[in-house]
Amino acid sequence: MREIKPFSTTGIGSLPHRRASEAVELTLGSLDIPFWPQLPHVSFREQMIPQYSEGMPSIKIDEKKESVWIERNDEEIARSYESLGVDARVAISEDYAKGLYKFLDAIKARRFEILKGHITGPLTFTLGLKDKDGRVLFYDEELREIALMLLKAKARWQVDALGAFAKGVIIFIDEPILSALGTSAYLGVSSEEVSRMLSETAEAIRQVGGISGIHCCGRADWPVVLKSGVDIMNFDAYSFGDTLAMYPAEVTAFLERGGYLAWGIVPTSDDIDKENEDSIIALFHKRVQEITSAGVPRELLLKRIILTPSCGTGSRTVEQTMKIFQILMGLKEEVAG
Repeated sequence: MREIKPFSTTGIGSLPHRRASEAVELTLGSLDIPFWPQLPHVSFREQMIPQYSEGMPSIKIDEKKESVWIERNDEEIARSYESLGVDARVAISEDYAKGLYKFLDAIKARRFEILKGHITGPLTFTLGLKDKDGRVLFYDEELREIALMLLKAKARWQVDALGAFAKGVIIFIDEPILSALGTSAYLGVSSEEVSRMLSETAEAIRQVGGISGIHCCGRADWPVVLKSGVDIMNFDAYSFGDTLAMYPAEVTAFLERGGYLAWGIVPTSDDIDKENEDSIIALFHKRVQEITSAGVPRELLLKRIILTPSCGTGSRTVEQTMKIFQILMGLKEEVAG
């Protein structure tokens, strides 16, 4: 895996902009590792589940009602096994990702060390998508597997598309649902199946030369994530950073085998209005102390660190987003040494 310079900055997927060119300008001009922007305010198709539903057999979308669901079609499902087979690539079209295509156009004459893409994770996708009768897709074993195949194919395609302009490509598997697993609403979701789906997705990214990461913006079962085989674990260090200190052995093992922790240290909630560069710098040092005091070697922790906002900023204003990125850049300048 390509080495990542400590304290490199990047972002999560979504931005609040309505003009793709402005969103692309922000990510290219602000971050060490630029990412292509998901633009949920441009179209319903750019929200988390619709954006990756293109190519899913039996999928239905009603943009006016902002609804996406499954109406099972056995012929479509049968054909999908061939189109989504081993090593398949499935493109994300411009209708579903205007920010991606504007990003690719903006970088076509440039070369980068690392670029970042993202997919909606297979758990969030299958637990968030339902059929016409309200049944969750995850509990249909066949459709769950096809969805996993589709998402792996879209991740491979992104590695190819971004890799034409960079020496390395990071693909984050965005899994906000991880923070809810284990609650009464998801008692039928086994930890073994969680591990399998995450591991297979991460491995599909690595097999085509990509760097795999998982993003969760809540409190999750960190040992399961750390053992899933991903190269980067992105966690909400602002709100839940202290929970990582509960697993010093697992964190140390992850870092020792070459993993990176991506610290989502700048909040993307309403809390951003009360924070500033100095307060986030102070919080960063507090979080480092909490984790190292628990037993994670300080030098190792700071050697394998990436800095990010806590989540995407699609729910924020453009002004708040600018503040988030400015604080992130200021933090990097202060702590990188």
